Parts: sequence; C-alpha cells; structure tokens
Amino acid sequence: MKNATPIEVELKLALAPSSIEALECHPLLAARPPLTQTLANTYFDTPTHALASVQIALRLRKVDGRVLQTVKTAGQGGGGLSSRQEWEWPVTHDGLDQQGLAALPPFQGELAEQIAYLTPTLRTDFTRRSWQLDWQGSHIELALDKGEIESGAYTTPICEVELELKNGAPEALWSLAIALAEKVPLRPSDSSKATRGGALRAQQWPLPDAHSPAQWLHRATLALDAFHDSQTPDYLQSTRDALQQLTEHPALPDDLKELAGALPQALDANGQPSIIYGVTLLTLSHRLALQSALS
Repeated sequence: MKNATPIEVELKLALAPSSIEALECHPLLAARPPLTQTLANTYFDTPTHALASVQIALRLRKVDGRVLQTVKTAGQGGGGLSSRQEWEWPVTHDGLDQQGLAALPPFQGELAEQIAYLTPTLRTDFTRRSWQLDWQGSHIELALDKGEIESGAYTTPICEVELELKNGAPEALWSLAIALAEKVPLRPSDSSKATRGGALRAQQWPLPDAHSPAQWLHRATLALDAFHDSQTPDYLQSTRDALQQLTEHPALPDDLKELAGALPQALDANGQPSIIYGVTLLTLSHRLALQSALS
C-alpha cells in the first residue's frame, strides 16, 4: 500500500570520506549502534527524459530482501533542505508496477502516456548506516550513505548525510545540522542522487539564474555540487563568485553580510569545507528560509 501522506522533509549534507570517522564519533552518534543496510537502486525515465524534465524521480530499490518502488516530485527549499511529495510501496518483482504508477497524481495527464516508455537510466549502490535521533521534540533519521552513482559511461562517489524528519518540526533539522557541522566539516547539498546521475550522464551541470540572496546561495550550493561531480575548476570558481554576489547583495541584512563574507575563504582548493563553512552556510540558509517564509 502506498503511503497516505506523501511528504518527505529532509536536509542533505555532503562530506569528504575522510570526515566519516569524525561524524561517527560525534557525541550524538557515538553511543548509538547504527542500522547498516546495502541499497541497490535503479532509476527510470523515458528516452526523452520526460520525468527529469519535470523533476520527478522514479526508482526501484532492493533492500533487506525486498523491492520498493518510489516516486518523488520536485523538492521545494534550498540550502540543503527540501520538502517534496513521495510515494513508496513494495512490489513483488524487479519490474516497474505500471498500474501503481498510473494511479498516482504525478502520472495523470501527459505523463500517463509516458509510462510504457520507461526504461532504466542510472544506478546508485551504497551502504547506508542510519541512526534514529530524538532531537528538540522531533524524531529525525540520520542516514550516512557511502557508495557510487553509475550513469551511462560515468561514475561519481556518494558520500552524504540525509536528515529526514520523521515527526516534529522542520526547525529541528536546521539545529541538528548545525550541531553536527560544529564538529564535522559538512556542506549543504541541493542535488538529489537522481539529479546528480542525470547531469553525470549528460555531462552538463546547468546553474540557475540568481537575483535574490536565497537564489545566490542556492546557485553557490549547486555549483559546489557540480564541481565535486564534474571536477571542473570553473564550477569551483562559480561557487566563489556566487558567494561573493551573496555577500554584496543589497537585500542581505548587515549581520548576514558579515557571515557571508567568510564563506569564500572557508573552502579549500579542493572545494572541501572547513567547520566555519558548514556552520556559516547552514546558519545563512536557515535565516534566509525564515525570511522567505515570513515575506
């Protein structure tokens, strides 16, 4: 049976493999044995990329002897935080449940005609270690994923943390992320595994136009994601340029300008964040998200 209230709220953080030990030794995790699982995922789309064009991800996941089919819509948010619709249900075979897809709201209208043309487009295979955390009145699952995306002739590593809100307030995700980033070099990531795989296959990492402070921060976050997957130095420079535009933006409050000004120097030559980078960018993202919600 498909989940009845299909809303996923999560905050994604990337980290270098060398920082995994520091994360596992964090006081919030060290005394808690994680659940370890191996996840094998196949993503589907049409030859014309009908799902990617509307930012829908469709996958089959093999885990613990089961096969789960999942549909996710475009995420809303930024600075690592996203809220999206999600439907997930077990299937009894390795092929897509096309009838189940046809019953979902995203596959009404024009997409209904595309179901018959869905084929595998990329794979993600990773080990997930997860912890269940009660934090500030909310229940959050922390998942540490390490593995690989395989898309066409290309591969790129997965090394990321997902904080998923299971119960409670989204505010708890921000405060937990900052608490982790105060001891572990982390950076917000706005790119899903499916989006990363699509860009990898096409060898194209387009960056959105930016005008507001929140948009410049989002552009910087995506540019850094693109740098790590493409290893193209221009994207690291695009990250620094976007951060500079953020710092100089007339709509950014003065107290946030001081914070933003520290960001370009808080990335090393390999695009890896310092403690200052992660804490500062998460703080900025949180403040800008609050401003957007109140405006």
